[in-house]
Amino acid sequence: MTHDHDLVLRPTEAQTAAALAPPPGRTGGDLVVETLRSLGATTVFGLPGQHALGLFDAVGRSDLRLIGLRTENNAAFAADAYGRITGEAVPLLLSTGPGALMALPALAEAAAASAPVLAIASQVPVAGLGGGRRGHLHELRDQSASFRDVVKSVHVARTPSQIPSVVAEAWESALTAPHGPVWVEIPEDVLRAETLIPQVTGMDATPHELAPRPELTAVAAHWLSEAARPVIVAGGGVVRADAAGKLKQLAERLNAPVVTTFGGKGAFPWNHPLSLQSWLEDRHMTDFLEDADVLLVVGSGLGELSSNYHTFFPTGRVVQIEADLGKLESNHPGLGIHADARLALQALLETVPVREDPYAPDRVKMVLSDIADRLSGQDLGLEQQLLTSIRTALPARSPSFWDMTILSYWAWSAFDAKHPNTMHSAQGAGGLGYALPGALGACLAEPGTPVLAVSGDGGAMYSVAELATARQHDLDVTWLIVDDGGYGILREYMRDSFGRATGTELTGPDFVALAGSFGVPAATTTPQALAADLKKAFATPGPSVLVLPATLKMFAPTHL
Repeated sequence: MTHDHDLVLRPTEAQTAAALAPPPGRTGGDLVVETLRSLGATTVFGLPGQHALGLFDAVGRSDLRLIGLRTENNAAFAADAYGRITGEAVPLLLSTGPGALMALPALAEAAAASAPVLAIASQVPVAGLGGGRRGHLHELRDQSASFRDVVKSVHVARTPSQIPSVVAEAWESALTAPHGPVWVEIPEDVLRAETLIPQVTGMDATPHELAPRPELTAVAAHWLSEAARPVIVAGGGVVRADAAGKLKQLAERLNAPVVTTFGGKGAFPWNHPLSLQSWLEDRHMTDFLEDADVLLVVGSGLGELSSNYHTFFPTGRVVQIEADLGKLESNHPGLGIHADARLALQALLETVPVREDPYAPDRVKMVLSDIADRLSGQDLGLEQQLLTSIRTALPARSPSFWDMTILSYWAWSAFDAKHPNTMHSAQGAGGLGYALPGALGACLAEPGTPVLAVSGDGGAMYSVAELATARQHDLDVTWLIVDDGGYGILREYMRDSFGRATGTELTGPDFVALAGSFGVPAATTTPQALAADLKKAFATPGPSVLVLPATLKMFAPTHL
């Protein structure tokens, strides 16, 4: 009897001939590159370092496109964004020790945002593994341990023969829901060693599908169909699963209002009659969600920001669809469905009957009106004007990337992302410096599409070196820097909590002159001129910088 897998494993004559006559001079680095190309990679990010030179040499002899940023953390941010935009696993090439550790904050963001970054790092030679025995430059006692608590999985190759399988295993892990960053580690001498292993072809790293169990979706469908006041919370998992269309179908079938988390921006049409938009940091919205008799949470763990800083306590039944097993019922008890958002929503669509509720749009209007009334009494016209100007100027399909700055905090709640997977921020892990390198990754993923980055002056200093990268590759990024002379959001938090701010005031550069020194066009703008200046920048190929001197305020949410 012949099995299907026997046919798959039998080499063709051409494969046999190629295997018996591999090109001379190939190394472990070539095995990495050949595996990546066989899996479909076209672009890699990273910086060379002493122990990783064998890997970079192999990349240089291949047709992979190497994008080198100016720091490892920024390279990881760019890879993260490239992965978010394309949905592909994105190789990030790192050296040993300090170079690898520099990427930790960005990999933490990739983990929080489920971005499929494939970090491939070198290690000291095999004989020096274990730490402290040989005194190698960049040596760590256990380098993988530094990353194990951050990334989704760790994969180690210690011989050339292990490399293809290890890389393919990591690739599959990165792309299996929930997506996430993975860590691959290969010693320097293994990367440099010549190998007789045939060229890598036909690698398979198909990610596993995470389907819901039918008995769980049956119960969820029953609860939703019988609910009097169902509400849907749509998180980043909906965007990552490309499930926005299915979400809209289900919401309309159930006549259920939908609020999107900050990571789920764009998952539901902003001006839809059932759209609660994204006002999660508002007590009116919290009260509305608590009043739901069935709350369907899709692709969110209801963490700190999504639960209004853990002040949200549901009173009805909770159904939580989540691909990350550790997040099921982690904050609120309920019916946990461990599944990819797209597959689970499809299962509900096949089961849930039409639910009539003519009053649902009116309830949505009421809560949004209450929020608007609250804002109107707080003298926040400037902040709302800036978001309106950005939305007016930014093409509907253009991605935007937001750093941790006051205008971004506003955008999480108040900005219409227009489409799924077009608004990205660092709110997953909350690190500074994400916007510009993230935007550069998006430019490379969607060439010819203008991309916006928004930073404060404090966060801008984390990534200002990447203006050189933007210029080197002539990327269509417009970087808006809101300059308030310090860490504005921390200044506000400290004044509110302690009556004064410490360590928040910054002496900054002349950003316009600094950008000019990189050969990047730059100008100072005003709130009144912002929309026109942005439109001009978006219409001009290549990078540009706009500096907006302004001190913004956060809105004050209502309290119990």
